[in-house]
Amino acid sequence: MAVRAAVLPAIGSPLEITGIDLPDPGPGQVRVRLAAAGVCHSDLSLSDGTMRVPVPAVLGHEGAGTVVSVGEGVDHVSPGDGVVLNWAPSCGACHACSLGEVWLCANALSGAADVYARTTEGTDLHPGLNVAAFAEETVVSASCVLPVPDGVPLTDAALLGCAVLTGYGAVHHSARVRQGETVAVFGVGGVGLAALQAARIAGASKIVAVDVSAEKEELARAAGATDYVVASDTTAREIRGLTGKQGVDVAVECAGRAVTIRTAWDSTRRGGRTTVVGIGGKDQQVTFNALEIFHWGRTLSGCVYGNSDPARDLPVLAGHIRAGRLDLSALVTEHISLDGIPAAFENMLAGKGGRALVVF
Repeated sequence: MAVRAAVLPAIGSPLEITGIDLPDPGPGQVRVRLAAAGVCHSDLSLSDGTMRVPVPAVLGHEGAGTVVSVGEGVDHVSPGDGVVLNWAPSCGACHACSLGEVWLCANALSGAADVYARTTEGTDLHPGLNVAAFAEETVVSASCVLPVPDGVPLTDAALLGCAVLTGYGAVHHSARVRQGETVAVFGVGGVGLAALQAARIAGASKIVAVDVSAEKEELARAAGATDYVVASDTTAREIRGLTGKQGVDVAVECAGRAVTIRTAWDSTRRGGRTTVVGIGGKDQQVTFNALEIFHWGRTLSGCVYGNSDPARDLPVLAGHIRAGRLDLSALVTEHISLDGIPAAFENMLAGKGGRALVVF
């Protein structure tokens, strides 16, 4: 059955909205009709080669929809069920999974190399980051779908699959922000907005949002920021000025740029924690000297998928949503159609893109 999808024909090429032939689900697979998908910067990183992906591919890794049909052996979801797509399912058998660190599963992305569909001309297609959410429908492994929590609208649930799990997890699981601590979040995109809300939920006493765009201040404050700093050469000094010349207890970097990581580190107090969420390229080299590492006693850590376990964390997030503590609509600046994805990518490349949600 043919459906429309956004296809990446080659690394660095524009996305093409075209028809693809999608097969029925085989054993252990689920077919999902998408309700919405988030346009995430990670998809841009896939398209430009910062992250490697087999091509041609259908991108989109953050989505939710309704189960159309299931293959043999699938019993945790049924046709008609609302589901969230999980782009990084854990295998449960590798070393990381045995340690309970499912977000580091060695086999999480093994499905991205599979051929899951074909163009109407017969060209093999790969599912970008396993789930190929930039399409009207997709077929995924059963391990890539989780039931939508009660009380969460299907279109909002799309954001739970990446941005919210990542931003919330960066604050609660990686940085482990405590009541009364001060926090700075660098980058007010989807993940950054989720991190700001998570810091507020954690009870942070001061939450500083940092971004290159002054226009994002209203969004940041609505998400929980108490202060807003437009990024410049004096950002670290400004943040120290807001915290009694000490620096924040926790800095969360969501941009993946060397200069931003270095600034986040410089903005953190002696003994504080800097968590890097953003995905940068190999050319982004960050330099520290041995003396400062000793003197400042700071902790610098990476963070994959918010160090989250979706099966564990989705019900927790749903509780915050139902209680009004977490507002998913605040993460979206623009609603677009499938045809609008190429323009959204162009806006991100130009540095002026907001947080777009594709509504099918």
